[in-house]
Amino acid sequence: MSPNPLENFNIENIKKLNVFENPLKMFFPKKMVGIDIGTASVKVVELSRWGQGKTLENYGEIKSSSLYKEPFRSVEKGSYLLSNYFVARAVRAVLDEARIKTKAAIFSIPDFSTFCTFFELPPMPANEIASAVYFNASQYIPLPITEITLDWKLVGGTPGDGKSPLKIFLAAIPNQIIQDYQKVAQMAGLELYALEAEVLGLTRVLVGEKRNCVCVIDIGVQSTTINIVDKKNLKKSYSFDFAGSQLTYSLASVLGLGHSETEELKNHEGLISSKAEISKTLYLLVDPLVLEVKKVLLEFYQQEGKEIEMVYLTGGTSNLPGLKEYFAEVFKKKVEIPNCFSELLYPPILGDSLRKMAPSFSVATGVALGGLET
Repeated sequence: MSPNPLENFNIENIKKLNVFENPLKMFFPKKMVGIDIGTASVKVVELSRWGQGKTLENYGEIKSSSLYKEPFRSVEKGSYLLSNYFVARAVRAVLDEARIKTKAAIFSIPDFSTFCTFFELPPMPANEIASAVYFNASQYIPLPITEITLDWKLVGGTPGDGKSPLKIFLAAIPNQIIQDYQKVAQMAGLELYALEAEVLGLTRVLVGEKRNCVCVIDIGVQSTTINIVDKKNLKKSYSFDFAGSQLTYSLASVLGLGHSETEELKNHEGLISSKAEISKTLYLLVDPLVLEVKKVLLEFYQQEGKEIEMVYLTGGTSNLPGLKEYFAEVFKKKVEIPNCFSELLYPPILGDSLRKMAPSFSVATGVALGGLET
């Protein structure tokens, strides 16, 4: 991402550690903690890098239900605000339980706390792009420029060639959100290395550079994002209010069961349940998601003249039995649930466990990797 003149939260704009300040530091791997604060849980991943190799040092998750009766985020005026004290305690609990000592941390910013858009600039040299982005941003962001922090990334075009329009991915984060994360980091005893929109973390960890058009669908507890990535460049990102939690609540109402029992049934039987009331209810709830994905793919094809090659499902709900197969049938594309840990070093004995939990840790892993790339 580009340097940000408003806030020093971009990785490129953080002062790099000079190893000559302490010669011993060059003999130790660089470490980074990625933290994903969701509505119902906090996920933490600690990674290290030595040369080109990256290692999964540790990970942990804590659910809000195991600590408090309330979720980690509360709804106020249509937005999801952090409960700073409770979140900081939860983060600290995960760090202590996993024995994570690394202080440098990158927090992901969820799609419902970030306004993201794409727009084009006329051909121009690279050194003029930043000024042009900030000059034009107010046309695309429905918030006062004084109340937000902007960040951007060039995702299309070639600066300086005199003929290529430049496609910009723009993210706007309310300053109040940034202040909340600052407080959480401070209260948890961490050093805030950067903040990053979660879609960029997902793109980094799930889509390889050689992979052509991929649709990455992240189904979260509170919302869902549909992202199209072409050779690791984010081309389109769309967020809407399809929530994994809806499936459980609706199913609980139909079955007359408690939340925990319903959640277990949903995760075990899913769309392929032999019980008609379960499978029928889930299909009715999933079909609106299918329609939204179709709209995004059609719009992308009309704009770019390309079709996607495959679909990646991530987020906790992606493991719903039968969902991957249903998507493959509907979209006539290969559908995968990628493993965010696949390129990392870790003890082989953890392989099966990590594969199952990978969809829930994609965002935390992705933002942590961003810290290791600088």
